[in-house]
Amino acid sequence: MLKDSRSVEYKTTGWKLADDRKSITFSDKKGIGRLKLKGTRDLHFYQINQIKRVRLVKRSDGVYVQLCIDVNRSEDIEPTGNTVGLDVGLKEYYTDSDGLMVENPKFLRIGEKVLKRSQRRVSKKVKGSNNRSKARQILGKRHLKISRQRKDHAVKLARCVVQSNDLIAYEDLRIKNMVLAKRGAFSAQNHCLAKSINDASWYQFHVWVEYFGKVFKRVTVAVNPQYTSQECSSCGVIVKKTLSTRTHVCSCGCVLDRDENAARIILSRGLGTVGHIGTSALDVGNAWGDETSTLFGESLIEQVMS
Repeated sequence: MLKDSRSVEYKTTGWKLADDRKSITFSDKKGIGRLKLKGTRDLHFYQINQIKRVRLVKRSDGVYVQLCIDVNRSEDIEPTGNTVGLDVGLKEYYTDSDGLMVENPKFLRIGEKVLKRSQRRVSKKVKGSNNRSKARQILGKRHLKISRQRKDHAVKLARCVVQSNDLIAYEDLRIKNMVLAKRGAFSAQNHCLAKSINDASWYQFHVWVEYFGKVFKRVTVAVNPQYTSQECSSCGVIVKKTLSTRTHVCSCGCVLDRDENAARIILSRGLGTVGHIGTSALDVGNAWGDETSTLFGESLIEQVMS
């Protein structure tokens, strides 16, 4: 069925849901046939014409059916009157403009020992043997568990942040560029940084913040990350810092944790962007800053290191 591929996608034809929504039959003569559906979703809630895509995805623990449904999800909740800026990092998952720090769970680092052991077992097996196939499946399940832990953490955290604030400002980081930079010219500075960036799953967190922003009718703002760790949140003066400097000390008398200062700058820029486009913090929709690319070099490392 999916022996040589990880997924196959159908549009509105080639499949049919059973009347009881407990099984799905594929009629494209590929030999897939009827598949029993297991899950907690009540598919009776949706009409057949709302299903625009059906995708079969092969994973280490089985084959999944993904349904792309055309539906507008929105929930009305009371305004909180709160706004927040988020500065993501590697030591703390993020620090907000109120000084709250959320610990980085580091799922990959925690499970790395088990992953390496599973990888060694795969390497010791004879290629093409059933034992190697079983070892690969176990390794795949280990990776899948970490992936699901990251997603679960990002979803719950993003939902909590969006429900608690009317406006959420965060850095418009280009994660892919940052990871590639670590593999290239700057890899000698910290060869583990790319792995840590991927383990933090900032991109996934930002995606879910945007999604829940639309669901709960909150404003989400992506701001330019340039000099957020150097600028003073009190007077606006640029205060140069090394990576080891964890406290922001300005001549104006402002003394703050480095990440909290950056989060305040992010919030200030987010509020400025919203004001510039004529949107209040209680309006429905998404407010976006100018598209920017993450800077390479020293400033890039300073933006992501904690």
